[in-house]
Amino acid sequence: MSESLVVCDVDEDLVRKLREFRFRKATNNAAIIMKIDKDRQLVILDEEHQDMSPDDLKDELPERQPRYPFYKYEHSDGRVSYPLCFIFSSPVGCKPEQQMMYAGSKNKLVQTVQLTKVFEIRNTEDLTEEWLREKLGFFG
Repeated sequence: MSESLVVCDVDEDLVRKLREFRFRKATNNAAIIMKIDKDRQLVILDEEHQDMSPDDLKDELPERQPRYPFYKYEHSDGRVSYPLCFIFSSPVGCKPEQQMMYAGSKNKLVQTVQLTKVFEIRNTEDLTEEWLREKLGFFG
């Protein structure tokens, strides 16, 4: 079965956009949501959002389709770090071939964009500010 696993490339325009996003000066919470273009076997931009809370982000994620949100989060306690979080959203109930394609392409995307804070959720309802703070707490 591993022979049929499709690992998608990352769209070059998306790579540039993610690098710009990583080093942007704005300090508000923001997100880039990525998806896979199955026909082109390419990770592409799905949506881009400014001033977005974790709850808003959760509402933007499809309940039955995987997505890759890349989220810039401002700590509520006033700290000046703005962690970039890569979240692999792979909800229960997705088509198995979709789950495999996204799971197989996740590492390629993480390596291409050099992401360090990588999290996974299986239920979009789990994506809350409390969950995110707890996950980021491990990075101190």
